[in-house]
Amino acid sequence: MDTPESESGRLGMPFCGVSVMDRKREFVMLASVDSGVSIRELCRRFGISPTTAYKWLGRYEQEGLPGLLERSRRPKASPARTTKAIEDKVLEVRDNSNAAWGGRKIKKNLEDRGEANIPAASTITEILRRHNRLSEANAAKHPGPWQRFERESPNELWQMDFKGHFATLNGRCHPLTVLDDHSRYNLVLAACANEQSQIVRGHLQEAFRCYGLPRRC
Repeated sequence: MDTPESESGRLGMPFCGVSVMDRKREFVMLASVDSGVSIRELCRRFGISPTTAYKWLGRYEQEGLPGLLERSRRPKASPARTTKAIEDKVLEVRDNSNAAWGGRKIKKNLEDRGEANIPAASTITEILRRHNRLSEANAAKHPGPWQRFERESPNELWQMDFKGHFATLNGRCHPLTVLDDHSRYNLVLAACANEQSQIVRGHLQEAFRCYGLPRRC
C-alpha cells in the first residue's frame, strides 16, 4: 500500500503520526507520576517489554529527555576483529604461494609454521576478499558475507502477514502481524476472528496512531 507524501509530512490519511520520541516521552511521564497504573500495565498499553521500560526510565532519571534519544547500536570496539599482524601473515602466505591458495590451505600453512591465534578458514577467505586476493574460482565458491536485507530507516516499509489460523474454544484464530522492516519491531500482534479487510483496517489504523504512517506496507 503506497501512501502519498509532502515535504511537510505524510498526507492522504487523517493521522498526523506519533514519533518514537513522543511515545518514549509519554511513557516516562505517565510512569513518573502517581497515576495509579503499574509499570507492567503501561508496558502492555505501549507494547514494550519491562526491560525496555526500565531502560527508558533509567536514562530519563540520569539524563532527562536527551537520554531518550535513539543511540547507535554499533559497538565501540570489535574485539573479535582479526589483528593487522595476522592479516599481514595471511597475505604474505597468499602472495608467496605458487598457486592461488584459499583460506583452508593458508590456515594449514600458518598452523605448520606454529603461528598463534590463527583465524578460521572462512575468516582468512574474507581477509583475502577485502584485499582483492581471491582467485576467480575461490570467489565463485564464496559469494561474500551474508547480509540481512533491511530498509534504511523506521517506517520505510512495514511487512504484514497472517500467520495461518488455528481452532480455539471461541472459533478460529487468525494471528495478524505487522513488522517494521528496519528495526524488526513487531508493531501489531493481533488475534483476529477472520482475515477480512475491515478487521485488518482497524488494527492498521491503531498502528498508524501509535507509530505514524509507513511509506509502504
